[in-house]
Formats: sequence, structure tokens, C-alpha cells
Amino acid sequence: MARWQPDAPGRLAAAALDLFEEHGYENTTVIEIAERAGLTKSTFFRHFPDKREVLFDKGTVTGLLVEGIASAPPAAGPLDAVADALDALGRTFFTVDRREFSARRQAVLNAHTELREREALKRIDLTASMIEALKRRGTPSLTARVAAKLGALVWEIAYDQWIGTDNSEGFGPLARQALAEVRATGAVRQL
Repeated sequence: MARWQPDAPGRLAAAALDLFEEHGYENTTVIEIAERAGLTKSTFFRHFPDKREVLFDKGTVTGLLVEGIASAPPAAGPLDAVADALDALGRTFFTVDRREFSARRQAVLNAHTELREREALKRIDLTASMIEALKRRGTPSLTARVAAKLGALVWEIAYDQWIGTDNSEGFGPLARQALAEVRATGAVRQL
């Protein structure tokens, strides 16, 4: 690939994923990732601080969730605002064309402790961002925490189902289904 082609971060992520699958995370270098993507090491470091970060979305998912919560109808309750945000995420980020990459990415994450730890930290940040977005909507702090943590659980359930090989449903409908199941526990009907 020529260096001038667009989407350097996407090219680097695709190259890294291929190399992590082929040689393992520990055995892959930043230089190899950059070369596979047709880029330089300095271009890699312009987009990512280290090779751990290359498989993470640089805050895109968090930004979309926060934006989705903010743009939910004013009368929406906290969990409904989170559900609207998850729907938006399914329409704009977790699309059909990203499903295979996402499933492969998750397999690599699951195989490497360092990447699983990074994923866990990213999910904590995502939940904290949802809490703040809900509080900006006027949701009381404790209710915002509960709704965001339930929303993160719903996200995790829907994501795991969405990347499954035997599934053809979109992320948004799977998130709505997971939310319905969470609400069916009876403890969160009013949120």
C-alpha cells in the first residue's frame, strides 16, 4: 500500500490484528505493524502511544455513547437514554462490515492478558463517561451510576452476541433485547 492512502489508524489496526493472529501479540513489533500497513514507525506513533493501543478505538465508542445519551429525548429515563445511545452505536460503529474484524479482535484480546487488562480499563472509562453524560442530563449521581453500570453490562452482553458466528442480528436490536432481559429482573423497572 502506498503511504499516502487514507485511514492510517485503520490500516495499522488491520495490520496489527493480522500479525497478532499470525505471530502472537508478544512476538509482533511496532515496526512490523507499520511495515505491514505500508507506513513508517513514526506514523504508527503519531496515532498510537504503543502497540497495546492499536486495537482500541481511541475513544470513538465512548464519544458515540456520550453523544447518544446527550441526544436522547428529554423525557427518556436514564436506561432509555443509554439504550438510545447503544442503538446509535449499532448504526454508526458496530455495523455489519465491522463484525468480522471485531470478532477477530476479541479473540486476540481474549488470548493475551495484557490486552484483556487494557480492555477492562477502557470499559471502566466508558462507564465513567456514561455516568457523566447521564448526570449532565440531570440524572442524580447514584441513579446515573446504576444506569451506566447496567448499560455497560447490556453493552457487553450485546457485543458478545453480536460477534458470535451464529448471529446475524444487528448490535442495536441485540442491545435492546439484553436491556429487556436486564429489566425483566424486576429490580430496574423504574430506571
